[in-house]
Amino acid sequence: MSLSHRVVREDPFAEPSRFRGEFYSCLTRRADALFELADAVLCADGPVRTLVGEHRRGHGGFYDALAAGEVDVARLRRALAAVPLPRSADGRLVLAADITCWLRPSAHTSPQRILCHTYGRGKDQHLPVPGWPYSVICTLETGRSSWTAPLDALRLALGDDAATVTAGQMRELVERLMAAGQWKDGDPDVLIVVDAGYDVPRLAFLLKDLPVQVLGRMRSDRVLRRTVPPGMQGSRGRPPRHGGEFVFGDPTTWNTPSFGSQANTRRGQRSESTHAPN
Repeated sequence: MSLSHRVVREDPFAEPSRFRGEFYSCLTRRADALFELADAVLCADGPVRTLVGEHRRGHGGFYDALAAGEVDVARLRRALAAVPLPRSADGRLVLAADITCWLRPSAHTSPQRILCHTYGRGKDQHLPVPGWPYSVICTLETGRSSWTAPLDALRLALGDDAATVTAGQMRELVERLMAAGQWKDGDPDVLIVVDAGYDVPRLAFLLKDLPVQVLGRMRSDRVLRRTVPPGMQGSRGRPPRHGGEFVFGDPTTWNTPSFGSQANTRRGQRSESTHAPN
């Protein structure tokens, strides 16, 4: 049984106990069975290989909770936004978004499965596997740690655009964080980190009215165009719109970097990064 948060108000368990009580309040139907199921999954000593074996209320209560149980998802999202969240070294919130696929190749009767893009073991081998893709947003912290704080998960449907879905999901999350007091006027902008699979300029455009900054990794096969050199703007004819190419895979187009940095990883490897001029 969980401790009452009124009794342990000054104890480190006060906040987890308060959240457990709020989580139980989010279970609007078959609350006891669903709460027992959550405890069975989270508090197991090792990997959970079968939910029936971990659930103490028996097979009937377990399947009844999954079939007839209900969760107030909106209230649960507000509860997650109100818990103490990890911060970066400068005190700002860092939100990472990515798409994780729950592969279900053998579940032929499961509804709404779509082909998920996965990477095979061979080089440049991509395999489409039936499953459910989920857009997951977590909070990150500075330092070497494998711990994250998941704040939201949304399943993508067939034909959904990742940038559009993530922008709407991120907008609602940032607004919940602001309503919960996690961000106030004068605080650093929330940093949103995404992978190379996202359209970063479009994501930044869709979230331009929020106090956020978007940082995304770019694909290694991208080609950028430089600004037009000053000497070419006054030439005869139609003025050019772009300058020379910056090809990520061609070092001869990089020119001399403005500055660079080096760091040693904990495995003894060297990590280098450079910033090239426009």
